[in-house]
Amino acid sequence: MSSEFIIGLAGQAVFTVLKVSAPMLVIALVVGLIISIFQATTQIQEQTLAFVPKIVAVLIALLLFGPWILTTLVDFTYGILNNLSNYIG
Repeated sequence: MSSEFIIGLAGQAVFTVLKVSAPMLVIALVVGLIISIFQATTQIQEQTLAFVPKIVAVLIALLLFGPWILTTLVDFTYGILNNLSNYIG
């Protein structure tokens, strides 16, 4: 295995992690922004008001995007194992 292959594989792994985690991060960001605006306008500074809705939103996003996440990770893993078998054999 060459160093170019390892660097390329690491880049693909980082891109896959970012792609898989993006839906949950974006939803948490949007929900946090909405809660922050609500807290600023009502002057309610309760910590659980910001924490609980984000957790619920991320869990719902995980349920919605779960099959896509699993498919993406399985495809990436299949690609890794297929490339490794080409280099070993």
